[in-house]
Amino acid sequence: MSGEQQNGAAERLIVIDWGTSNFRAFLVDTISGEVLDSRRSASGLRALSHSEFPHYCASQTDDWRNGDSAASGADGAASGVDGAASGAKKVPVYLAGMVGSARGWFEAPQLELPVTAADLADNVVAAPGLDNVWIVPGVKQVTPEHVDVMRGEEVQAFGALALAGVDSGDCCLPGTHSKWARLDAGRMVEFTTVMTGELYHAVRFHTLPGEPARDEAPFDEAAFRLGVSRAGCPGGVMHALFEARSRHLYAGLEAGQVGSFLSGVLIGEEVHAMRQARPGLEVVRLIGAESLRESYTIALEAAGLRVEAIDSDRATLAGVGAIAAKHARR
Repeated sequence: MSGEQQNGAAERLIVIDWGTSNFRAFLVDTISGEVLDSRRSASGLRALSHSEFPHYCASQTDDWRNGDSAASGADGAASGVDGAASGAKKVPVYLAGMVGSARGWFEAPQLELPVTAADLADNVVAAPGLDNVWIVPGVKQVTPEHVDVMRGEEVQAFGALALAGVDSGDCCLPGTHSKWARLDAGRMVEFTTVMTGELYHAVRFHTLPGEPARDEAPFDEAAFRLGVSRAGCPGGVMHALFEARSRHLYAGLEAGQVGSFLSGVLIGEEVHAMRQARPGLEVVRLIGAESLRESYTIALEAAGLRVEAIDSDRATLAGVGAIAAKHARR
C-alpha cells in the first residue's frame, strides 16, 4: 500500500482507543500534535454487537473525516460504511485496544515478544466496512514460564517512553487488568498482567469482607495506606483481604473505609509481587488517568520506587501517532 493510498501526507489523524467498556476518539493535527476534538462514550465492546462496530465508528468520526462538522450522527454514519461516499480522501483512522480482539470489530494479530513500534506498524490490519481505517495489533508472551496477552497497553507504553525521551524503562498501566511492561532499547521485552481491578470489584461486591463497602464512599488515604502495609504479611493476600472484616468488627475500620482498605491490600500486593519479580526496579512510569495514578503513586512510593506519571490519553496519542507515521511510510 503506497503512502498516498495511506493518506501518509494527511495533516489530520484520528486515534481511537476502544476497549471492553469505553470508546475514546481523538482528532489530531499531525503537524502540531494538537488534539482538535475528542469524543468519549461507554460504547465499548460489551455494548455493541459485531456488526455494529463500523457503523458506530462512522457515526463518531464521519464529520471529522469529511471535514464537515454538520455531518455527524446517524446521517454521517451512512456515508462512511462500505467505503467513501465521494472520491475525496478520508482522514485515516487508527484503532488500538480490545477492538482488535476476536470479541471486537476484527481480529488483529498478537505479536510475539520482543516487539518494536515498527513491528506494530508493519502488522496493522484494515478494518472491514470502512475505508482507510486500521487496527493496531497487540502483543503476547508465550514461554514455558510465562504466558500473557495484551491489547492497547503496548501502544501506551511505547508512547510514554517516547514522551519521556527514552527507549528503555518499566511501565505500570493500572486498570481492570493492570499491566507491567519492560522496554529495552526500543523493544518491549516482557510484561505481566495482574487482575487487581477485577479482583477488587469481585471482593467488594461479592464477598463477606466487602459487604460494608457496597455503597460508594470517598477515597480514604489512611485506610488505603493501612491496606498497602499488609502486602507480604504472614498469611498472604488471602488473609489480608479477610482483615477488612475483622478490622471492621474489632479494630476501628469504619464501613466507609473498607473499600479503600481492600484497594490498598490488592494494589499493595501487586506492587510487592512486581518488586520481587524485578529486583532491580527503581523507576516506574505510571500511565493512567489521574484518579488511578493517585492510589498507585502512594503504593509505589511506599515500596521505595520513584514514580514518573504520564496521562494515558497522551501516551495513547504518542504511541498510535508514531505507529501511524511508520505505517504511512511503508
